[in-house]
Amino acid sequence: MAGQKTIWLINQYASTPQTGMGGRHYYLAKELAKQGHKVYLVAASFTHLLREPPTMDAAFKMEAAEGFHFVWVRMPEYHDAHDKKRVLNWFIFAWRLLKLPRIIADKPDVILASSPAPFVFLAAQRLAREMGARFAFEVRDIWPLSLMELGGYSRNNPIIRIMQWVEDKAYRYSDVVLSNLPYAVDHMVARGMDRDKFAWVPNGFSLADVSLHVPLPEAVRAQIPQDKFIVGYTGTLGVANALDTLIGAAAILKDQADVVFVLVGGGKEKIRLMKKDQTLHNVVFVDPIAKTQIQTMLAQFDVCFIGLTKDPLFRFGVSPNKLFDYFYAGKPILYAIESGRYLPVDEAKAGISIPAENPQAIAEAVLQLKALSPEERARLGQNGREYALENHDYARLAEKLASVLLNDRC
Repeated sequence: MAGQKTIWLINQYASTPQTGMGGRHYYLAKELAKQGHKVYLVAASFTHLLREPPTMDAAFKMEAAEGFHFVWVRMPEYHDAHDKKRVLNWFIFAWRLLKLPRIIADKPDVILASSPAPFVFLAAQRLAREMGARFAFEVRDIWPLSLMELGGYSRNNPIIRIMQWVEDKAYRYSDVVLSNLPYAVDHMVARGMDRDKFAWVPNGFSLADVSLHVPLPEAVRAQIPQDKFIVGYTGTLGVANALDTLIGAAAILKDQADVVFVLVGGGKEKIRLMKKDQTLHNVVFVDPIAKTQIQTMLAQFDVCFIGLTKDPLFRFGVSPNKLFDYFYAGKPILYAIESGRYLPVDEAKAGISIPAENPQAIAEAVLQLKALSPEERARLGQNGREYALENHDYARLAEKLASVLLNDRC
């Protein structure tokens, strides 16, 4: 489909940089708009992921964003991610989507609805069918499989059975099925989907954002050791990030006087990790910094660490946003994630991939990278930066998304 088209992107958990993190769909919407398309991004006015939820005086609120329209759908508030009201909101959001044609005057050429909760499919696909639009379903977390494998839910649980019915229906009746997980297609085909429907559109980074190098406050700079080999981490200090193993590697290398581990960020695990670290002198904790200062901080590191706990669902691949910031920073990456056939750091020739949750493997990889010459480490970093610009710049990803959504088959 050539020329300007109208695209509706629906993600209950989307946000703006002012209300949350911006993120995948915000940047894709921005870049699609730059291509000349008329874009509407639809999201819930309240989720547990929003930092500053918008004020709502009506059932819907439309705002001008960076070249596109952001549409908020008023939703009830709930306490946290484990609140049962969150589940209720999945259904409320889907139901309220049916009123979108009264709010958005521009009839869509294509509607993309994004998971994780699959119920959005029911409303969004109905809208697409009634409005004669092409329909795309995006899977960012494979539900209900993840709830069964990680949450221990039985496949006979009523909510799981409903989710399974919706998931199978989505694979069958969507014009195209997308995922940020490269091998999610294996699961989808096993559930009866035609493999030709699938398209992989990974997560990425905003070039405008990573190009910002806002100076660090002097108090933060003073915490960064000088004349040391720094293994750094930025982001949430949570259970899933497997930082116990990074502290374990620091303990193994405690006699390496010139090696220091710097962890930047906050999270539920921070206090416990700091207590665990009390006997070590080669670990530094730094409070969270502004997103605009991330690249400035990464420039202080010699190696960037990214890890996740073992998860059977990672066999379908992963797409952590932090990885793309690391790539762009041009630093060697220590990748401690067991992500099946998806090995981005190896593919980019940008560092070392090791087993997850293995302090000894981390320690050995740190020494291996430290033994390289500065020029060799710089080459690894440059490989990663080039790989990121080629494969994960949201401007490029939006071009790929447009080619998937707006092709001749629609």
